[in-house]
Amino acid sequence: MKAPQDIILKPVITEKSMDGLQEGKYTFKVAKDATKPEIKKAVEKLFGVEVNKVTTMNVNGKEKRMGRYVGTTAAWKKAIVTLTADSKAIEFFEGMY
Repeated sequence: MKAPQDIILKPVITEKSMDGLQEGKYTFKVAKDATKPEIKKAVEKLFGVEVNKVTTMNVNGKEKRMGRYVGTTAAWKKAIVTLTADSKAIEFFEGMY
């Protein structure tokens, strides 16, 4: 069993993810091999909230150029966590929207 800090890597702060905060949806970058139940337990343990649903997606790396050289950024996994209606908000995201 991995530690919650090994599963939840960092929050994703974009305009689209900030729009979901009013609906209780929080977006995180997670470990590539993390499962939905593992992500749910990790978020509940780290932030002390109740999770209703977890949606995951694999994000492919983008092609980048440096002059004549072409490479790709790393692929990663994104999780959108929806909290229950009676759960408290995650304090880290307070004041961002």
